[in-house]
Order: sequence, then C-alpha cells, then structure tokens
Amino acid sequence: MLRAIPCHRTRCPDVTPDKPFSPACERNREPILAVLREAFADRKHVLEIGSGTGQHAVHFAAALPHLIWQTSDRAPYLPGIRQWLDEAALPNTPAPLLLDVNGPWPAIRADAVFTANTLHIMSQADGEALFAMLPAVLADDATLAIYGPFRYAGAHTSASNAAFDQALRADHPSRGIRDAEWLIELAAGIGLTCTADHAMPANNRCLIFRRTAP
Repeated sequence: MLRAIPCHRTRCPDVTPDKPFSPACERNREPILAVLREAFADRKHVLEIGSGTGQHAVHFAAALPHLIWQTSDRAPYLPGIRQWLDEAALPNTPAPLLLDVNGPWPAIRADAVFTANTLHIMSQADGEALFAMLPAVLADDATLAIYGPFRYAGAHTSASNAAFDQALRADHPSRGIRDAEWLIELAAGIGLTCTADHAMPANNRCLIFRRTAP
C-alpha cells in the first residue's frame, strides 16, 4: 500500500466539487519548493511517487518549467490527480502513472525522484520495497528528495510528532514515523548518499540523496 492520508481526501469550497484537496499541501508547498529549486536545478525528469491529490505536482511543475514532472500513485488516486493536471494544463506534466510499491513499476527512467508524506503511511516492508525498486527507475546520477516527519536515533523531534506517531500506529500498527537513519541505510544500499537534511516547518524534514554516476 502506498498512500491513504485523510487530509488528501478533504474538500475545499474554492475547488471543483469532488476534486481532492489537501490543506497540508497548500501549507508546505512553498518551503518544499525552496529546497527543490536547488536540489533539482540541474535535473530534467522527476518521478513523484505517491502524488496524492496532484497539488504538489502542478505547483512545482509550474515553478520549475525545466522539469518534466511525472506523477504516480495507486489507482484510487489517479482520477483526482488527473483533475489537477487537466485544470492546470501545463506542458510538463504528462498523465499520471499507476504505481504501487508492491506491484509492477512503470517503465520509466528519471534523474530525480520526489516523495512527500508517504514513508510514515507505508509499512516498513513497503518502504524497503520502494528502495529495492528505485534502481530500476533511477538514472546513474539521480537525485532523491524525501519530505516528511522523521525520528533521529529513535527519538521524535517534537511532542507533536510523538503524538502524530501514536495516532498513526493506533490507526494501523504498520504505520509510524520512521528513523532517518533507516532511510539513509536503505539509500546507501542502492548507491545513494545523503547530502542534505533540511529542517522544514511543522517539524518536518527534507532529505536529499545523490547518486554518483559510475
């Protein structure tokens, strides 16, 4: 399973009826964009894993027109993503791809991958499956950006994150905020080095990984 975040399914009176809307995406898009402007400055083709509503995709693709921004998610989320992409009508956002970390991955090659607020919704086995499949889509000199809340040395960075983690695990025992060290170890296993760890608003982080071409 890739994504099932309640806030991604809320509605807003300012958007088309039945069009998915996430208030969290509206709040965090500018801080994330500031990081991506640097991290993806020399990139060409981004695969977003777990695009959710599609809000991030249209915002980042509009602000970073040098990128092809390829959305992807599980089947239930694709219609909502298409609504956002069709309304924005940007030239650098192709149709969303079906991607479940435990199923067949699309035949695509990207020099950047972005995912936001997915690792704490996935089980640890799902997270491991994601990293195991990344080499199939990553270019030799790829960049990976992961946004979300993380623990460090097993400790939460704030009381609010601890409460959020407890709520996640109460909702489903396989969910929970992951250790940054765990992600760094998984990334190292496929040749990715953590080059930056950005503090973000609301006690989130944005981890940047790079892969050096052989």
